[in-house]
Amino acid sequence: MHIVAIIAAGGSGVRMGGETPKQFLPLGETTVLGHSLDAFDRHPRVDEIIVVLPAELADRYGPDITGRRTLTHVVVGGPRRQDSVTCGFALVPPHTDLVAVHDAARPFVSAAVIDRTLDAALESGAAVAAVTARDTVKLADRADGAPVVDTTLPRDTIYLAQTPQVFRRSVLEDGLALGVAGMAVTDEAMLVERAGHTVRLVDGDPGNVKLTTATDLATARLRVGTRGGNEGMRIGIGYDLHRLVSGRPLVLGGVTIPYDRGLLGHSDADAVCHALVDAMLGAAAAGDIGQHFPNSDPAWKDVSSLDLLARARAIVGERGLAVRNLDVVIIAEQPKLGPYLDAMRAKVAEAAGVAPADVGIKGKTNEGIGPLGHGEAIAVYAVAQLGPQAAGNREVDGPRE
Repeated sequence: MHIVAIIAAGGSGVRMGGETPKQFLPLGETTVLGHSLDAFDRHPRVDEIIVVLPAELADRYGPDITGRRTLTHVVVGGPRRQDSVTCGFALVPPHTDLVAVHDAARPFVSAAVIDRTLDAALESGAAVAAVTARDTVKLADRADGAPVVDTTLPRDTIYLAQTPQVFRRSVLEDGLALGVAGMAVTDEAMLVERAGHTVRLVDGDPGNVKLTTATDLATARLRVGTRGGNEGMRIGIGYDLHRLVSGRPLVLGGVTIPYDRGLLGHSDADAVCHALVDAMLGAAAAGDIGQHFPNSDPAWKDVSSLDLLARARAIVGERGLAVRNLDVVIIAEQPKLGPYLDAMRAKVAEAAGVAPADVGIKGKTNEGIGPLGHGEAIAVYAVAQLGPQAAGNREVDGPRE
């Protein structure tokens, strides 16, 4: 019996936010993709694993996932899911009995679910892990714009498909031929169904979730934490204060905020980024902002502090660490910062290499007390949590120029 798993990691993960696709985001001591890979690599019945990556990211991330016992190929995918799976399937040996297709973004698949799906496919030719619907399902009519209920579907016949989806090699080959011909689908079972094969449903696992949004990722990280995934975590604290002066733009968290004064400094004086840089460097025991980016160096004159933040990310990356989450408190009497906080989170997240859901930024006043309360300056406190990078996933891009 020869079994091959294809891990579909070709998606862009745009709904997650941030610049890093969701399958490559840190989750505990590895990445989301790393968890999915390990589930199949450790399974005693799986003989080979083929990973399909996006074309634009294969060179960057391909080397990071090597070193697993059963990983035989890392290939470039296509524009659609079925195209990517077809690219992986092209490398499945002819003598293969079963092919399991699994979403890279389902990091919590269990050995029991894999076993059940393999057993059912061996018996029937095609099997999909699925869970029953817990909520009442409404079929909507959108003809007039806002959706209205058309009918209520019987819940006892509704199943939510998961992965793995396992097929005899010849059965999946039949289905993928339809995909190549242009049929658009959202999973491999749809192709196999339309090729005339019966697909059996087996018990999946409610915990075998697909990470789609930033909230999903945050929940997954909490879940990994309860399994001991917080080993090696490090926390740093940062602080910065700049005077407000006329004739300078006010830049906080990479966002230029309309105001009659700005912060005085050698760079753009972005106190949010400066406090975060110190927090990240402190967590890594890697010095401070003055050591790495001294205000006596003309190279940092008027530079965007987002670049300093990206460089700090590279510095901690050289020490085998990656940012897990960041938290910031801005103390400013004026201007009101509420309308700009989400934009700050997005800018900071991109520079730090995390999702916006991993960045907290709050604005507070000093209740009119002292220099901060009198509007003479803005101060920022920041906390950074770092954790071990995934194996082989050291920073390769370096700082942004």
